[in-house]
Amino acid sequence: MVLVVTRCIGIPLAEFEFTFSRSGGPGGQNVNKLNTKATLRWDVVRSPSLPEGVRRRLIEKLGRRLTTHGEWLVTSQRFRDAGRNVADCLEKVRRRIAEVAVAPAVRQPTRPTRASIRRRLEQKQRRSRTKRRRGPAAEE
Repeated sequence: MVLVVTRCIGIPLAEFEFTFSRSGGPGGQNVNKLNTKATLRWDVVRSPSLPEGVRRRLIEKLGRRLTTHGEWLVTSQRFRDAGRNVADCLEKVRRRIAEVAVAPAVRQPTRPTRASIRRRLEQKQRRSRTKRRRGPAAEE
Protein backbone atom coordinates (compact mmCIF):
# COMPACT_ATOMS: atom_id res chain seq x y z
CA MET A 1 0.00 0.00 0.00
CA VAL A 2 1.16 3.51 -0.81
CA LEU A 3 0.03 6.97 0.32
CA VAL A 4 -0.33 8.84 -2.99
CA VAL A 5 0.42 12.56 -2.59
CA THR A 6 0.91 13.64 -6.23
CA ARG A 7 1.56 11.82 -9.51
CA CYS A 8 5.28 11.79 -8.71
CA ILE A 9 5.23 11.36 -4.93
CA GLY A 10 4.04 8.20 -3.20
CA ILE A 11 5.05 7.03 0.27
CA PRO A 12 4.88 3.33 1.23
CA LEU A 13 2.77 2.82 4.35
CA ALA A 14 5.63 0.68 5.73
CA GLU A 15 7.53 3.93 6.42
CA PHE A 16 4.86 5.01 8.91
CA GLU A 17 4.72 3.67 12.44
CA PHE A 18 1.37 3.83 14.22
CA THR A 19 0.70 3.65 17.94
CA PHE A 20 -2.66 3.81 19.66
CA SER A 21 -3.65 5.22 23.04
CA ARG A 22 -6.70 6.30 24.99
CA SER A 23 -8.56 9.17 23.42
CA GLY A 24 -9.89 12.16 25.32
CA GLY A 25 -13.25 13.85 24.99
CA PRO A 26 -16.77 12.42 24.81
CA GLY A 27 -17.46 8.82 23.94
CA GLY A 28 -18.88 7.17 27.05
CA GLN A 29 -17.37 3.84 28.03
CA ASN A 30 -15.62 3.74 24.64
CA VAL A 31 -13.11 6.32 25.89
CA ASN A 32 -12.31 4.37 29.03
CA LYS A 33 -11.86 0.98 27.38
CA LEU A 34 -10.51 1.36 23.83
CA ASN A 35 -7.29 2.79 22.41
CA THR A 36 -8.66 4.86 19.53
CA LYS A 37 -6.29 7.84 19.42
CA ALA A 38 -3.83 7.27 16.56
CA THR A 39 -0.28 8.62 16.58
CA LEU A 40 1.70 8.42 13.35
CA ARG A 41 5.50 8.58 13.55
CA TRP A 42 7.45 9.18 10.32
CA ASP A 43 11.16 9.76 9.81
CA VAL A 44 11.05 12.68 7.35
CA VAL A 45 14.81 13.28 7.30
CA ARG A 46 15.72 9.72 6.25
CA SER A 47 12.69 8.90 4.09
CA PRO A 48 13.78 7.65 0.64
CA SER A 49 10.34 8.42 -0.81
CA LEU A 50 10.64 12.21 -0.89
CA PRO A 51 12.53 14.16 -3.55
CA GLU A 52 15.26 16.31 -1.98
CA GLY A 53 13.58 19.66 -2.75
CA VAL A 54 10.26 18.55 -1.27
CA ARG A 55 12.03 17.15 1.82
CA ARG A 56 13.88 20.45 2.37
CA ARG A 57 10.69 22.52 2.04
CA LEU A 58 8.74 20.12 4.29
CA ILE A 59 11.40 20.24 7.03
CA GLU A 60 11.41 24.04 6.80
CA LYS A 61 7.60 24.16 6.96
CA LEU A 62 7.38 21.76 9.93
CA GLY A 63 10.08 23.61 11.86
CA ARG A 64 9.96 22.70 15.55
CA ARG A 65 7.25 20.08 15.07
CA LEU A 66 10.00 17.59 14.15
CA THR A 67 11.68 15.65 16.94
CA THR A 68 15.41 15.94 17.50
CA HIS A 69 15.81 12.72 15.46
CA GLY A 70 13.94 14.21 12.48
CA GLU A 71 10.68 12.35 13.06
CA TRP A 72 7.28 13.94 12.56
CA LEU A 73 4.49 12.99 14.97
CA VAL A 74 0.91 13.37 13.77
CA THR A 75 -2.01 12.55 16.06
CA SER A 76 -5.73 12.24 15.51
CA GLN A 77 -8.57 11.61 17.96
CA ARG A 78 -11.42 13.17 15.97
CA PHE A 79 -13.25 9.90 15.51
CA ARG A 80 -14.42 7.16 17.88
CA ASP A 81 -12.65 4.34 16.04
CA ALA A 82 -8.95 3.81 15.39
CA GLY A 83 -9.27 3.09 11.66
CA ARG A 84 -10.78 6.47 10.87
CA ASN A 85 -8.18 8.20 13.05
CA VAL A 86 -5.40 6.43 11.10
CA ALA A 87 -6.97 7.66 7.84
CA ASP A 88 -7.17 11.18 9.32
CA CYS A 89 -3.44 11.09 10.22
CA LEU A 90 -2.56 9.97 6.69
CA GLU A 91 -4.72 12.73 5.21
CA LYS A 92 -2.95 15.35 7.37
CA VAL A 93 0.42 14.09 6.11
CA ARG A 94 -0.77 14.00 2.49
CA ARG A 95 -2.16 17.54 2.69
CA ARG A 96 1.04 18.98 4.24
CA ILE A 97 3.31 17.31 1.66
CA ALA A 98 1.05 18.46 -1.18
CA GLU A 99 1.44 22.06 0.08
CA VAL A 100 5.22 21.94 -0.32
CA ALA A 101 5.35 19.65 -3.39
CA VAL A 102 5.16 22.58 -5.80
CA ALA A 103 8.26 24.74 -5.70
CA PRO A 104 7.49 28.45 -5.16
CA ALA A 105 8.01 30.63 -8.22
CA VAL A 106 11.20 32.67 -8.14
CA ARG A 107 10.43 36.38 -8.21
CA GLN A 108 11.97 38.22 -11.14
CA PRO A 109 12.99 41.69 -9.95
CA THR A 110 11.67 44.46 -12.16
CA ARG A 111 12.48 48.14 -12.43
CA PRO A 112 9.88 50.72 -11.41
CA THR A 113 8.19 52.55 -14.28
CA ARG A 114 8.90 56.23 -14.96
CA ALA A 115 5.35 57.11 -14.00
CA SER A 116 5.61 55.33 -10.63
CA ILE A 117 8.90 57.11 -9.87
CA ARG A 118 7.30 60.47 -10.77
CA ARG A 119 4.24 59.75 -8.59
CA ARG A 120 6.45 58.76 -5.64
CA LEU A 121 8.51 61.95 -5.91
CA GLU A 122 5.40 64.14 -6.23
CA GLN A 123 3.91 62.47 -3.14
CA LYS A 124 7.13 63.15 -1.21
CA GLN A 125 7.07 66.83 -2.27
CA ARG A 126 3.41 67.22 -1.22
CA ARG A 127 4.16 65.66 2.15
CA SER A 128 7.21 67.89 2.57
CA ARG A 129 5.15 71.05 1.82
CA THR A 130 2.47 69.97 4.31
CA LYS A 131 5.05 69.50 7.05
CA ARG A 132 6.84 72.75 6.23
CA ARG A 133 3.56 74.69 6.64
CA ARG A 134 3.14 73.27 10.13
CA GLY A 135 6.33 74.93 11.36
CA PRO A 136 6.61 78.42 12.89
CA ALA A 137 5.41 81.26 10.69
CA ALA A 138 8.12 82.84 8.57
CA GLU A 139 9.29 86.11 10.10
CA GLU A 140 9.16 89.17 7.89
